[in-house]
Amino acid sequence: MGDDRSRIGRVDDGEAVAKRSPAQLFALVFGAVYILVGVLGFLVTGFDDFANRTGEVLVLFGVNPLHNIVHIAIGAVWVVSAAKHNSAKAVNTAIGAVYLILGILGLVDLGILGFINHNTADGWLHVVSGALGLFFGTKGATSSSESR
Repeated sequence: MGDDRSRIGRVDDGEAVAKRSPAQLFALVFGAVYILVGVLGFLVTGFDDFANRTGEVLVLFGVNPLHNIVHIAIGAVWVVSAAKHNSAKAVNTAIGAVYLILGILGLVDLGILGFINHNTADGWLHVVSGALGLFFGTKGATSSSESR
């Protein structure tokens, strides 16, 4: 009976987590974080100046309502994709590629992203998110024990 009590809530939870691939875990965690950032962004911006560069920031990152909606939408796609390994891989790769490109464009600041209130911190965040997305969509999508 001592064994049964020690397994309740631990082994089952551990098994459920262990069945998720690194690609799925990345999609779930980053999706949740992006949704949270999008929601928190509205606490800073409200719903005014929808697509303007207002200088409003959440921690270090430039935000506006459009930027918040994009973060919530991207986060939702990531979270939904986490249900299946192949979906998570594909979405990680796609979002990773787009974020890497947008991050670089944001750092170069050619004015292309003028409708999204962004700054240098956003550029680096998107470069890092993009690189990690590409990694967890390709090489890091499975654990070493899964690839054997």
